Amino acid sequence: MDFKLSKSQKEIQKAAWEFARGEFDKEIIIDLSKEQKIPDHIVRKSGELGFIGIHFAEAFDGGGMGLFEHVLVCETFCRKDSTLGAALMFSGYAAECLLRNGDKQLKEKILPRIVDGRLTSTGAFLEPEQGYDLSRISTTAETDDDHLVINGKKILVPSAAMAGVYMVLCQTDAGAEPQTAGMSLVLVEAGSKGITVDNIRQNLGSRMMPFADITFDNVRVPASHLIGKPGSGHALTQNFFTENRIQIAALATGTAQGAFDRALDYVKQREQFGKKLAQFQITRHKLADMASKIAAARFLTYHAAWCFDNKKIEPMLASMAKMTAARAAMEVADEAIQLLGGYGYMTEYEVEHFFRDAKMAEIFQGPPGIQKDIIADGIIGKLK
Repeated sequence: MDFKLSKSQKEIQKAAWEFARGEFDKEIIIDLSKEQKIPDHIVRKSGELGFIGIHFAEAFDGGGMGLFEHVLVCETFCRKDSTLGAALMFSGYAAECLLRNGDKQLKEKILPRIVDGRLTSTGAFLEPEQGYDLSRISTTAETDDDHLVINGKKILVPSAAMAGVYMVLCQTDAGAEPQTAGMSLVLVEAGSKGITVDNIRQNLGSRMMPFADITFDNVRVPASHLIGKPGSGHALTQNFFTENRIQIAALATGTAQGAFDRALDYVKQREQFGKKLAQFQITRHKLADMASKIAAARFLTYHAAWCFDNKKIEPMLASMAKMTAARAAMEVADEAIQLLGGYGYMTEYEVEHFFRDAKMAEIFQGPPGIQKDIIADGIIGKLK
């Protein structure tokens, strides 16, 4: 593996940075974060320029590139601002389920609108009683002629109130053993009769994509909205989680780098006792530790993305990348606050919301304990 970025990858990185530098207005971001809203015009522009769907096939108006290029954009956007960067990159959350496994006609109908920023997608996987345990779910999708009728409740759905389509994990065969063999993924349009979105929460971080619950009450969707084969839903969801954990690792790496940039700029300017803070050995050592953590997170994330693009899909590696990058983001953002002193606690200096967004990266798609279980499973394998 060549660890150097290609010319085209460097150009993508540069274009993403120029876009973020020109469009990410700090004051607007702070105001909209308080309101838990995302600037729709920036989503549209990001889509039109090809950033949202850079890893989608050209047949659906995407960039035709890989997860690696998507990771570069995720990292770059979050380096400029972790809140807006994550919201932009998650405006197509779970659309990869449709992209990788869906019917061609359904993909042609939905994906181009996600790619150009006109339509937001999200995934509805978790339930009140099951939490992160998807080996059993209660939401059902029963066949009725040429339709599926969905009943149940999903919780902690990101951007639920703003999304136009949901990728919903349902039980389609109640008698299947194990239960996971009877699960299927279904695409549900948000305007369908019988859908209620409630309990919109105030997030600690990632405030431009508030979480909410969705209740499905006899929601009828065309049978053609089934994603993949009947009974493949659990496996397809786990495959998506593997891909998404690499994306989250990239968001976390960018978040760590953004907090570091602001701390470095501050200590190079701030003086104490007639010296720049950056001249004190304790500060220098802190910066060295922070930079090392970011570099480790970046290389592991890039490696995981490269493996994914080369058909070496490894859940263990994806979990390693997510856990390492999220930990780096938490530790670097925390140290950045310390280096700024009282200013680090203030919103206008930004590092406080990098810290809050780092926490979201740490717990989203499974907290560290879940990632460790996945990694341990990969290390130990099946015991005889």
